Amino acid sequence: MELNSYDKNRKYLFGSRRSFLGHAGIFTAASVVTGVVGSSFSSSSRRNIVQAKEVLRAQEIASRQFNYIRFRQKAFQVRVEAAQVNLQIEIPPHPTNGDEERYPNRIATDTRGLPHNQRGEVDLKAYDSLIRALTTLNPNDFENIILGGTRKLVNPQGPLAISLEGINASQIAVPPPPPLDSAARAAEAVELYWQALLRDVPFHRFQDDPNVSAAIAELNNLSAFYGPKQNGVVTPQTLFRGSVTYVDPNDPSGRTAKHVIPPGVTDGPHISQFLLQEIPYNTQFISPLIRTALAGKQNDFLTNYEEWLLIQNGGNSGKSIQYDPKRRYIFTIRDLGELAHIGGALFFGAFLILTGGINAPLNPGNPYLNSKTQQGSAATFAPAHFQALLLLAPSRAIRASYWQKYYVHRTLRPEAYGGLIHNNLVNKTEYPINSEVLNSTALARTFSTFGTYLLPQAYPEAAPFHSSYTGGAAAIAGVQATLLKAFFDENFVIPNPVEPDPNDPTKVIPYSGPPLTVGGELNKLATNYAIGRGHGGIHWRSDGAAALALGEEVAISILRDERLGYNERFNGFTFTKFDGTKITV
Repeated sequence: MELNSYDKNRKYLFGSRRSFLGHAGIFTAASVVTGVVGSSFSSSSRRNIVQAKEVLRAQEIASRQFNYIRFRQKAFQVRVEAAQVNLQIEIPPHPTNGDEERYPNRIATDTRGLPHNQRGEVDLKAYDSLIRALTTLNPNDFENIILGGTRKLVNPQGPLAISLEGINASQIAVPPPPPLDSAARAAEAVELYWQALLRDVPFHRFQDDPNVSAAIAELNNLSAFYGPKQNGVVTPQTLFRGSVTYVDPNDPSGRTAKHVIPPGVTDGPHISQFLLQEIPYNTQFISPLIRTALAGKQNDFLTNYEEWLLIQNGGNSGKSIQYDPKRRYIFTIRDLGELAHIGGALFFGAFLILTGGINAPLNPGNPYLNSKTQQGSAATFAPAHFQALLLLAPSRAIRASYWQKYYVHRTLRPEAYGGLIHNNLVNKTEYPINSEVLNSTALARTFSTFGTYLLPQAYPEAAPFHSSYTGGAAAIAGVQATLLKAFFDENFVIPNPVEPDPNDPTKVIPYSGPPLTVGGELNKLATNYAIGRGHGGIHWRSDGAAALALGEEVAISILRDERLGYNERFNGFTFTKFDGTKITV
């Protein structure tokens, strides 16, 4: 009878009685049997019987002993199998948008931190020093990159680290970002200008604020806006909510994007319940109230061209955010931008809420849920095990995201795009900017409000010094939200949901709309964090949308590798992807 995989594992790990007898040092199996059944009771026979009993006792002891050598061999074979499985995953196409080759002056490429001329165009010798390092991969060449100021590039060699868990970065596909001159890039820019204009509008005012209505009307008139819609149009309920972008599986070239709205993202309050609930941390509790920036233009930066150019060259403006002394719930666009700027408990906080706050059930596929004799622990299938994977995953997602940033796309940041617009309208350059943003209401109102065509930034340092696509913070959001959906029951309805009190953002009131599920609110948390970087002015929508899908793929690969090492009978992690499809890993 053929053994099942569990019994094969046991036989492989612990051996068998027959294998022991075959290697007994004193007698062969035949002599033991002869000694036991012989009819003579001579002293020799008695000695044989005694020795046979000793061998049988040794055999019994040995059968109960752990087979260290075979366990070590299994560890080796699991690692080899994981490597072989990942090796079989094809490297997908990695098309770019062609901008780096299209513009020899590199105006569509991220060059911040290098020296630039007065128009903000990069010194090509400095740019070549960067490309040399990214091509040779020689650590010494990275030390010879010519910088324009005191700020350093962020971790360009990090993506070259080989992760021992999960897929290699080159095996994850993202579609190319919108080209510089495209209507899609213009639409993303218009959305960012509106976000800057509306930073101090509370989310609950989206239904009746006239400036919000103007933003919605303009976004609906754009030819290539891919943000969330209801019945084909942007509404107050969908405005500035997040989306996810995959490579269209029907396009083998990898160039076509597939835009989706994850389940739950447009349901209920704008802000995820995991950002509104108190976080239990053993005997301590973490408040969801945050420190945020004061409203007003004193907390909008890079609206002066010289300040903008200083930052592009790697300088520091010396300015800082003026904070509101009163902490509150995330209430406005500026608040969410500040959360995405500094961060917080975020997905670890969500994990603590799931385990100790709302007591969410574990994923129904957890092998210990139906065990009569066992429960999981820190080793496998319990919160401490999940916590270990949750905290490991961000570095793996960042490696994959930064590989796209440095070694594939090198896409310009929104602040640099704003500089191109400024130079076209003020200095009469002829950079190829699409007319949909140049003729937009958002741009005209920005000039009226701030006296500039530059994109106002919510952070005095603007964006980190690595390129825009894909978003690193969003990749972290994607990997951690996916892991949490694999660990917990994503269909569990969150009890006693809340929303910020419209009259006092230091308090919450009960939310009474349609039910909110763990899976939907984790999706919302991920997209809140991704789009929040855009609220700060530092990321395009496409940066976060593609990075969420990238992070999801990293999570799936980590779970796939992790599963190979389990001894439990386990049918796999089953959960819903951002695109709404079910997957079992």
